[in-house]
Amino acid sequence: MPGVLQVEALAQAAGVLAVESLGLAGSGKLVYFMSIDGVKFRKPVVPGVLLRLEVEFIQKRSRVCKFAGRALLDGEVATECEFTAMIADPPKA
Repeated sequence: MPGVLQVEALAQAAGVLAVESLGLAGSGKLVYFMSIDGVKFRKPVVPGVLLRLEVEFIQKRSRVCKFAGRALLDGEVATECEFTAMIADPPKA
């Protein structure tokens, strides 16, 4: 699995964590990916393996959240990063 897709999967998991933890389900709010820092790819991820994603809040502000994420293979870190996301209303048509 390419590293960019691992990072995308971690960002998607963080979006779900934000929506569920902050009680935003059904509110129409969106989570926008803003930045990524300190990405480290430690092990290759090949087809057929189970990739476990772990994401946690580092910092929560009113509209901006910072997360730490790790992708694990058999309990060992394959990828790790920190990223920032913004919670906002959807664009008006």
